[in-house]
Amino acid sequence: MRDSMADIINGYAATAPGAALAPFRFPRRYARIDDVVIDIQYCGVCHSDLHQAHNDWGNTRYPVVPGHEIIGRVIDVGASVSRFKAGDIVGVGCLVDSCGDCSPCCEGEEQYCLNRPTPTYNGVDRHDGSPTYGGYSERIVVSEKFVLRIPDGLDPKAAAPLLCAGITSYSPLRHWNVGPSDKVAVVGLGGLGHMALKFAKAMGAEVTLITRNVGKEQEARRLGADHVLISSDAAQIRLATGQFDLTVDTIPTPHDLNPYLSTLRLNGTLVLVGLIGPIAPPVHSGLLVTGRRSIAGSAIGGVEQMQEMLDFCAAHNINCDVEMIRMQDINRAYERLLKSDVRYRFVIDMDSLKVLPVADRGEVAERGRINQAWNYKRFRAPHDRCNRAEFEMRWAGGGSHAVAHASSFCYFTYLRNSGLRFSRNALPPSFDSSVS
Repeated sequence: MRDSMADIINGYAATAPGAALAPFRFPRRYARIDDVVIDIQYCGVCHSDLHQAHNDWGNTRYPVVPGHEIIGRVIDVGASVSRFKAGDIVGVGCLVDSCGDCSPCCEGEEQYCLNRPTPTYNGVDRHDGSPTYGGYSERIVVSEKFVLRIPDGLDPKAAAPLLCAGITSYSPLRHWNVGPSDKVAVVGLGGLGHMALKFAKAMGAEVTLITRNVGKEQEARRLGADHVLISSDAAQIRLATGQFDLTVDTIPTPHDLNPYLSTLRLNGTLVLVGLIGPIAPPVHSGLLVTGRRSIAGSAIGGVEQMQEMLDFCAAHNINCDVEMIRMQDINRAYERLLKSDVRYRFVIDMDSLKVLPVADRGEVAERGRINQAWNYKRFRAPHDRCNRAEFEMRWAGGGSHAVAHASSFCYFTYLRNSGLRFSRNALPPSFDSSVS
């Protein structure tokens, strides 16, 4: 199989902070000898997709094609691939590579790679330096090591969010060896929280949901909770003092940890799986030292543990509760996600991408032309310091005024040297848009 840049495929991308996701054409590299080529059928929508699209964490590489909860069918494999064949249903989670040499990698904890793991999107390929693009797209090419077998009995649609929300909830429960003698609390009832309830119950623990909102008891019990504790009720918190061996906190925004620490037993642990950022208000150290309590964090899981989690789900009939959407509805889904208006995870039916409306097909073509011109600017005219957003604003004002408005002086130079008319629609088929 070839090992250079490859086919241009369809997807959806954000091209600047605050920009809506839109049709986008981009390259998938050809498969290397250890790669699996996957036709994407379903892709879960993670809250981190929204954060990256909006550059909330300040590290987004635009254009960004989100999506790291991927389920699909194998359509081709490299010469050295032995675990998969064409037709297999497989999954890809948050990572597509790691160094493979550091101590965490050697211990099967690739997510903690000391040389930084390669994310499924918004990253850089370790071998050729190309950008990694995620599952909001037709196909993906991934090293065999980071491809997961989807067991028989799992609904592929509902299995997609297991590859992020599922493993994020499962990993701390396994790390702290949760079992029948344990009392586990789960803070928050969302994509992560509802999976943590299901897993803790299946492991035999006595499970309590901690929530601010009254009225979730029936839903919590359906998902596996034995008890519901209202965190806004100070009397209930006092009654729960010293109860829990482990509390899994799934809340993604800053919040007061002190009430939850007081509910831990001696040697109990509060593990954060949702919050990435400063802890505020401050934690009172007395709550830690008087009960040898701990605050810890946990991030997804290694490849081996992810496969273990999928097999566990198949054995215990556990799936994520999902709402199916079309690719074209992703921006509306993001708006709802900001309002926590989903039970409990959106999943995109990627067949919707393969049948784009006429208007969207035109947009895909236009994005391709923009990407081609942008590439030319980046690599042939580095002196032009406009960023991607400014560049697209010039393009949007284009027409025949290529020099003044359309795509900067570099694109004008490209058109002139190519002997083409000064039109943004005139791009030769041979022009390479492989890097955008």
